[in-house]
Amino acid sequence: MAVRLRLKRVGRRNRPCYRLCAMDSRKPRDSDSLEELGSYDPLAPKEKKYTINVERVKHWLSKGAMPTERVAQILKGCGVQ
Repeated sequence: MAVRLRLKRVGRRNRPCYRLCAMDSRKPRDSDSLEELGSYDPLAPKEKKYTINVERVKHWLSKGAMPTERVAQILKGCGVQ
């Protein structure tokens, strides 16, 4: 099973909010996830934009999970990668 760290969209129309999840790469974007690792709110103020469980993200990265491009940018901004 190929695991990817990617964003799952939640929230309502015109007010997006995303959850950072470890998911099987073959599943659709909003399907079941293996584990939820945090959240990302693009419309929130800068200091409240990200909530990430760094320990679990590092765990999944050590197991070989690959982040998507956007998740890699978020993790770089938070100092995880």
